[in-house]
Amino acid sequence: MDALYPRLLVTRFPDCFRFYAAVLPPLTGARLAKGDPAGPYANWDRDDQSVLSLFDRAAMSTALGTAPLPADPAQDTTMLVLRVDDVDQGFALCLQHGGTPVTTPAARPEWGPTLRTAHLRDPEGRLIELQSY
Repeated sequence: MDALYPRLLVTRFPDCFRFYAAVLPPLTGARLAKGDPAGPYANWDRDDQSVLSLFDRAAMSTALGTAPLPADPAQDTTMLVLRVDDVDQGFALCLQHGGTPVTTPAARPEWGPTLRTAHLRDPEGRLIELQSY
């Protein structure tokens, strides 16, 4: 049973699906467990534990009865943090598949003695941190 995992509510489901399908396996070892680019739901697991799920934002608002409310993109109210073996390779992979750079790979000794990070946005603008330590 999965205790905790991020679920991203997205409006550009096909774009986000393709992005995470391309970058999650090499960065985290997660494999697609359910879903396809048509949506409205997909999830990636590693060792039978959920790593990430995507859900179409309109489908969720319909299910909750909140569809009449204004949409709020809520930029940077969440950040997906992925621990990776190589920040530079992970960053390049993400950019190759539609990610947008925010900060290039860099050492962050002020955050941890061996910490290295890079920040980017997925196709919908959601903030992602790649880190190694």
